[in-house]
Amino acid sequence: MRAMRPSVGSRAVAWLETGTASPHQECPPRRPTSDEEDFVFIIGIDPHKGSHTAVAIDGDERIVGELLVRADRRQRERLLCWAAEFEPRLWAVEGATGTGALLAQQLVGAGETVLDVPPALSARARLLDSGHKDKTDPYDARSAAIVALHNRHLHAVALEDHGQILRLLARRHHQLTAARTRAICRLHAVLCEMTEGGLPPRLSAKRAAFELRTLRPGDAVGIERKRIASEFLDEVRRVEEALVELRRRVEVAVSASNTTVTDVHGVGPIVAAYLIGYTGDTCRFPTFGHYARYNATAPIEASSGPKKRHRLNPNGNRQLNHALHVAALAQISHDTPGRAYYLHKQTEGKSRKEAMRCLKRRISDAVYHQLRADTDR
Repeated sequence: MRAMRPSVGSRAVAWLETGTASPHQECPPRRPTSDEEDFVFIIGIDPHKGSHTAVAIDGDERIVGELLVRADRRQRERLLCWAAEFEPRLWAVEGATGTGALLAQQLVGAGETVLDVPPALSARARLLDSGHKDKTDPYDARSAAIVALHNRHLHAVALEDHGQILRLLARRHHQLTAARTRAICRLHAVLCEMTEGGLPPRLSAKRAAFELRTLRPGDAVGIERKRIASEFLDEVRRVEEALVELRRRVEVAVSASNTTVTDVHGVGPIVAAYLIGYTGDTCRFPTFGHYARYNATAPIEASSGPKKRHRLNPNGNRQLNHALHVAALAQISHDTPGRAYYLHKQTEGKSRKEAMRCLKRRISDAVYHQLRADTDR
């Protein structure tokens, strides 16, 4: 059985005919003529840790196949064997960068075309479906397939490349930084219980070691406090050593990427790893504005009635936003065009925070330009 899918079939057929799973082409996908057949099945997948539910639908959103497969080493073979009768086909994996990342990569490696369906879109499709509103795995998989059937702007999953290495390193850096912050805060709390007048807000491992050497508790409680503080100090030092080693790996990875994003003032190896890793494929952002909206440097319109106004965007990718903020801080700390722009915005009546947001948006545009240039090379 084959189904007609006029809404997104042009894109599907274009990818299937080229024999590639990558959507990044020099020009928009070819649209078939009226004489060409436009038949394709959509297979939605609701991935879980222990199992995956796959549902195949036709162009009328009717279920033509359903499978529950156990998540193991043979999951890809079972899915491909079951899906052999649905030809041509597209796969719609809910959360292909999260829970379904491994399965999506396996399918792409097998030459399949896989679309990433955000869970929010599949939940919206399930809510608006008049016939199926229950929260079950088959309905979730069907909702993901329906989203892929009608949405022309879904991101196609590509094989992991060097950018994924930078993303992993950036995520590891974020984890180690958070671990050091937790350890130093716990160490600070214990030392404050043993030091008259407390300690300065910014505590380093060197200062904490000095304070511990001067402490001479005479009771059992004080001795135990000092022992625990020493354990926290050891933890801080281990994390700091891991951060130093990680920085070396980041520098090597960024150098191997041959990126030009480090030409932006304030973007060093660590910030570059965040920008490249969390941006991913820049081709999915058609303009500067789309990228700024993704990294939360573009304000959100909050107009009501005839009054036009905007407000701060609390959404977006927070890791990207943090990296841009670090670059902005570096620019305003030195004699740079960014600092001149920041001061000019304040003379226009903007507050420091508003001027900082304006500068971050400008840096976002510069980063987008460099990343697109790297992609086009």
